[in-house]
Amino acid sequence: MSLITSSTREIPETGQVPRHIAIIMDGNGRWAKRRFMPRVAGHKRGVETVRAAIKACVEHGVEYLTLFAFSSENWRRPVDEVTFLMQLFITVLEQEVVKLHENGIRFKVIGDLSRFEPRIVEFVRNGEVLTADNTRFTLTIAANYGGRWDIMQAVRRMLAQRPELAIGFGEEDLMPYFALNYAPEPDLFIRTGGEKRISNFLLWQLAYTELYFTDTLWPDFDRRALDLAIRSYQQRERRFGRTSEQLQSAVAAGERKKIAEKMSTKKAVKLG
Repeated sequence: MSLITSSTREIPETGQVPRHIAIIMDGNGRWAKRRFMPRVAGHKRGVETVRAAIKACVEHGVEYLTLFAFSSENWRRPVDEVTFLMQLFITVLEQEVVKLHENGIRFKVIGDLSRFEPRIVEFVRNGEVLTADNTRFTLTIAANYGGRWDIMQAVRRMLAQRPELAIGFGEEDLMPYFALNYAPEPDLFIRTGGEKRISNFLLWQLAYTELYFTDTLWPDFDRRALDLAIRSYQQRERRFGRTSEQLQSAVAAGERKKIAEKMSTKKAVKLG
């Protein structure tokens, strides 16, 4: 069974800290160009930013971080840049996965891995197995991923396993087959680099996600930049189709419930 629920069908629990953050890490090439460096230097620096982002998310209490590392459209980039990115991916897998495991972090990769060389796929699968039981935090890397691909592959897999659904199916039938079926829908989406689009990333899952765009290039996206994004999230009113009045009433009811539970606990302790 899938662990996720649909924000278009149910009202998810929300808090001051986003449970799941999804990021498009944009601007590595431009960061390098502004410093008269080759584009690949920006990608190298971007890996350092990933490390810092993971640490900051863990400290904030975020449970899931999903990073868009390589889209299904990125194969259109210059051959030498794609080749470098593949080698960088291997290097990162070799050096970082063990560190993630030592820190109790689960590592996942979503996307169509069929275009990657067998060595990359082997590293990915071994890393996923090694970290499978870790529960402190989940890091997901989207590689050769596209939102439309995800929807199509989910439908194909569902119908292959449950052909009787060909005559009709609902969201609950389809959701277990999405690549990100182990995580809740993102609460906060961040795109660095100044572009204001989601670029075929998590098309299904971002239905009610709060969107945050910043001109900061990914290599410069430090702890302070992440704090600003989370602060912006905290100022949003997440209504999920309701009115502000309904939301305020629901919040008040939740507070009353918490107070009642505390009072009940205190009484139980005294009686004991």
